[in-house]
Amino acid sequence: MPFIKNFVISTHRTVYATLAILAFLLSISAPLSAQTVVSQQVLATDLANPWSIALLPNNEFLVTERPGHIAKVSADGSVIRLSGLPNVVAERQGGVLGVTLDPDFANNQKIYVCLVGADSKGNTGSEVYQATLKASSLNNVTQIFAAQPKIKSGFHFGCRLAFADDGALFITLGDRYSGMEKTQSLDNHYGKVIRVLPDGSPHPQNSFLDSAVPEVYSIGHRNVQGIALHPTLNVMWAHEHGPKGGDELNVLKPGANYGWPTITYGINYNGDIISDKTAAPGLEQPLTYWVPSIAPSGMAFYKGDLLVGSLKFRHLRYLTLQDDQVVRQTELLTDLDARIRDVAVGTDNTIYVVTDEPKGRLIALRLQP
Repeated sequence: MPFIKNFVISTHRTVYATLAILAFLLSISAPLSAQTVVSQQVLATDLANPWSIALLPNNEFLVTERPGHIAKVSADGSVIRLSGLPNVVAERQGGVLGVTLDPDFANNQKIYVCLVGADSKGNTGSEVYQATLKASSLNNVTQIFAAQPKIKSGFHFGCRLAFADDGALFITLGDRYSGMEKTQSLDNHYGKVIRVLPDGSPHPQNSFLDSAVPEVYSIGHRNVQGIALHPTLNVMWAHEHGPKGGDELNVLKPGANYGWPTITYGINYNGDIISDKTAAPGLEQPLTYWVPSIAPSGMAFYKGDLLVGSLKFRHLRYLTLQDDQVVRQTELLTDLDARIRDVAVGTDNTIYVVTDEPKGRLIALRLQP
């Protein structure tokens, strides 16, 4: 039976080994069967550092390529790059990032894409555009949201997109690294999750409508690069990158504060302590967290469980859920030896992943029934 290689939950320093042994003992006693891949097929290759997948009708796909394109992949694996994107800053972690379809895509052919743009001074930030998809182009491209303020930083853009059942668009944002201390303030978009209407206006039920950033849904995040709507609870789940350790999986709540950097299960990259607190009154606790970091990427629900890509450990992680708690974690696709950047699930439960490589792959796989 496959076991995850690095599943250790700890506070900061002294209890790593003890909790690792405990986690191992709990995993072998759990009466749950591990998932296994029964088939996998490469659908497309030579995708330039693909970042996000959107499933189109007729077995076609939209795949963002971080260096500056959206690729349309046909059922036969052929690839065309869509024209019409605005100017993109593809430096460090920036570029063309999240993409999603309008809930009424079948009728209006609208898509939404999050990318990194710059102002006249070269300051950068996440921007979200609405566009109409044609055969090989994007038409009526309109900016509906821009994270503020733009700064000179190439890190922590966030930029995942997801629609809720009420038609609200969620946009995840990072703290831009240098904006860490500003995630708790309501005068900027650093380290926030955004909820807007499809035209970009603030959702009327947001908790901070009287602030300078009425689009904000929740605060205190570090770098949110995965978000998905729970299939039965109708709430958004999201994960975020911690520093060195402390990646988190959270259930998003309106107006909630997720604590960064006041509380964290991670430490600084140089070993310094960011905070000596892992919990504090009024601050949300994660559903689960990872020490060491797995560097989570895209995520999707699958038959009531959860799939999360791991960039650091180069696998697809299967999180078995019971009563909305994580009870087991299993590593899949370790044979690919590739960074899994995004994952999506089709209506027939086929799973699709993209690998973050200069010649990235779009792969379809099936798990045991």
